Amino acid sequence: MKRVAKVERTTSESSIRVEINLDGTGTSHIDTGVPFYDHMLTALSKHSLIDITVEARGDTEVDVHHTVEDTAICLGQALRQALGDKRGIARFGDAVVPLDEALARAVVDVSGRPYVVHRGEPAGQEYHLIGGHFTGSMTRHVFESFAMNAGICLHVELLYGRDPHHIVEAQFKALARALRAAVEPDSRVTGVPSTKGAL
Repeated sequence: MKRVAKVERTTSESSIRVEINLDGTGTSHIDTGVPFYDHMLTALSKHSLIDITVEARGDTEVDVHHTVEDTAICLGQALRQALGDKRGIARFGDAVVPLDEALARAVVDVSGRPYVVHRGEPAGQEYHLIGGHFTGSMTRHVFESFAMNAGICLHVELLYGRDPHHIVEAQFKALARALRAAVEPDSRVTGVPSTKGAL
């Protein structure tokens, strides 16, 4: 059974189309109109080995917020759909990833119970404008929108870092590696990996 999904979302603020393949090779085609976000989602695909296609258009002349948020919502919904009943997956994943002076940790539980803990960024990170478009505060918002719609428990922590670009990218790459581990089929798992019998 192929673990793929396609989600489309259109509002007065944005038009989003997302396709994912959990059993891909990390191939991506990302076009959100927000260059730094494209860079982050490309890294997410590459290091999770999840094939991701994103075509997004939004009112970026107002702010990138709507486009970034709506894309994260669709990615979360697509992940939830592609996972299906979650039979045979590892369920948990964790990763610690460096990027030069920055070090980030991410832990994922494909639990069906959305929750996000995000901490460790230095004071003022939320105000940095990265790449001329992406405000630092959007990092947490992406994680929240993604996890809530995917139905996953997500903890992301920046252990340390200085450069705003590196701080964000290390977190996205850590998320990618943790996701890769969590959604990976495990041949030793029979049925749903939960004592409750459902996730």
